[in-house]
Amino acid sequence: MIALIDYGAGNLTSVKKALATIGAEVFVPLQASELASATGIIVPGVGHFGATRMLDAAWIEAILERLGDGHPILGICLGMHWLFEGSDEAPECAGLGLLGGRCYRLGTIPVKPDTTEATPMALVPRDLVPDMPEGSTPGIPVEARDSGGARLEADRSIKIPHVGWNSVDITQDASIVAGVPSGSQMYFTHSYVAPVTSDTVAVTDHGEAFAAVVQHGQVAGVQFHPEKSGDAGLQILRNFVELAG
Repeated sequence: MIALIDYGAGNLTSVKKALATIGAEVFVPLQASELASATGIIVPGVGHFGATRMLDAAWIEAILERLGDGHPILGICLGMHWLFEGSDEAPECAGLGLLGGRCYRLGTIPVKPDTTEATPMALVPRDLVPDMPEGSTPGIPVEARDSGGARLEADRSIKIPHVGWNSVDITQDASIVAGVPSGSQMYFTHSYVAPVTSDTVAVTDHGEAFAAVVQHGQVAGVQFHPEKSGDAGLQILRNFVELAG
């Protein structure tokens, strides 16, 4: 029985339909204690990382308990980001921390500090400051910094958000991508991405390479929407259901 977590930021209907298509049993728990009957957990998601605040201590404890009992978890899009330590989209919100690294805005590149006094501070594009009021100046003299303190700026050559079909290139064997041909087309819609790490099993390129599929033991995530990605996406879901037993 697959538990589909509803925290107000998910595309539950389409995921439920896709799971029904492959014959999986699925339910949407109303409270954390109901996860006790789940053989696998899916955390979907679209929108802002701040929505993950709804997954409070009770939900986290219940999820970690099921993982401790050997049951898998799959994060989809925003749900995948939540599996990491956090995201620059909402720096004050901690992720679940099951995977190492932080998610970041696609196309954000580090810039070496400028030591020339005559050079003005770089302007951060308005779209890097999501809480900026409408009508404000498109560039503000504020420095965005990564976790290491390096100044960041946007690569304007990359179209953001990344929306549409793109190929997924498998880089290492993993149960979550079993039977999925490398180069399969999947449907993406996002502005933030997860870093490429040793847990990355497939990558996609949109101006830069980013993690498209990750897996570390019973923990898996996909940046794309498998429920909207045809047969290849359904195979990802089949693999997860099989992993859940």
